Amino acid sequence: MIVVLIGYMASGKTSIGKKLANKLSYDFIDLDDLIEEKEKLSVTQVFKSKGEVYFRNQEHLHLKEVLSSKNNIVLSVGGGTPCYSNNMDIIVNNIKVKSIYLKASITTLTEKLMRKKAQRPLIAHIETEAAMAEFIGKHLFERVQFYNQAEIVLTVDNKTKGDIVEDIILKLF
Repeated sequence: MIVVLIGYMASGKTSIGKKLANKLSYDFIDLDDLIEEKEKLSVTQVFKSKGEVYFRNQEHLHLKEVLSSKNNIVLSVGGGTPCYSNNMDIIVNNIKVKSIYLKASITTLTEKLMRKKAQRPLIAHIETEAAMAEFIGKHLFERVQFYNQAEIVLTVDNKTKGDIVEDIILKLF
């Protein structure tokens, strides 16, 4: 089985993915980290030097590569991954994949992203919580149709990472 974690940035895909992989004795792969390793550039540098179209093509190729590889993987994908190419179709139509949408409220995402915005070029320029909430709301409006195609939708607000991992395991097995 390959568990694919999807959701908006700061929803916990990487941190929960690592804990889940550890608990299941699976390998953990973060798709953005894999792209950075292959490109020898950060995602930000890939966007700046080669453009978003190039990045999305690489994301699509590496997603297909991981999903056709071995089993026993927890894969965390970028927030935009499900929304491009036919990535969500590839995820949900693969019989060995269980897809999980880590659903966080705009309030939760705003609080987390205001603290982490310096490390995230897409939102580094946003000054206020109100502006951040508006940005997230617009983005989620565009993306939620893809996220909601996941086999499992799990609300993560006000839960510890440990509780979320336990919830996932209960829903998987």
